[in-house]
Amino acid sequence: MATVFLTNRECPWRCVMCDLWRNTLTEKVPVGAIPQQIDYALARLPPARQIKLYNSGSFFDRGAIPIEDYPAIAAQANSFDRTIVESHPSLINQTCLQFRDLLSNKLEVAMGLETSHPKILTLLNKRITLNQFSDASQYLQSNGIDLRVFILVQPPFMRAHEALYWAERSLDFAFDCGATAVTLIPTRPGNGAMETLIQLGEFSPPKLNVVEAAASYGLRLGRGRVFVDLWDLHSAPSKCSCYPLRMERLRKMNLQQSVTDRIECPQCKGNS
Repeated sequence: MATVFLTNRECPWRCVMCDLWRNTLTEKVPVGAIPQQIDYALARLPPARQIKLYNSGSFFDRGAIPIEDYPAIAAQANSFDRTIVESHPSLINQTCLQFRDLLSNKLEVAMGLETSHPKILTLLNKRITLNQFSDASQYLQSNGIDLRVFILVQPPFMRAHEALYWAERSLDFAFDCGATAVTLIPTRPGNGAMETLIQLGEFSPPKLNVVEAAASYGLRLGRGRVFVDLWDLHSAPSKCSCYPLRMERLRKMNLQQSVTDRIECPQCKGNS
């Protein structure tokens, strides 16, 4: 997988948990800048079968990715078997088909569901409802575009004892929407707003055992691929010596797409 992080204008949404705004610009990039960034990255990446173009926002946000660059971007992506981009559900429309039609490979769109808890989804300022997410998913499916979904494990405003239940329900919802892949993201602090919520008692990072249980549940469903985002997971609230082994277990589950044996720990009993 060749993963290219594109630099462009900040996302117009202001989701409470997002920290991707730190790597954005204050102005729209000129036509031609995005293909230049892709060229720069591909010249430095090893060969790969798939390309993932993420841009700290939405690929189909015309203020982030100029539509005039679609032909050049598609030409660059067509040497791969699959092209993966990310978008807010409200931007799933004819523009997606315009880009799809320029590709000779399979297009996959990743969308952040975050949670299927309707009240908390509203509090996250995602400005999307579950029905709207479902409609966007159906639009992708009906037009031959694969769906990848992001789910937060223990998002802000969710109590720790509810985290696993809602991670499981969110996995169910994502696969009901036709997702072929789901990535579980352990919610992390670091954007300023989250630190305020920690002080207010409205957020705490998930324990590693909750992340493990959610991943195991998703894989056992057998409805699609399930991954755990291991980026920055070292900040999870676990101080036990079993932590490195459990991280390695999750890495293997990501690669093998099967549930491996739990790490038995006499110190924490797997509850950290």
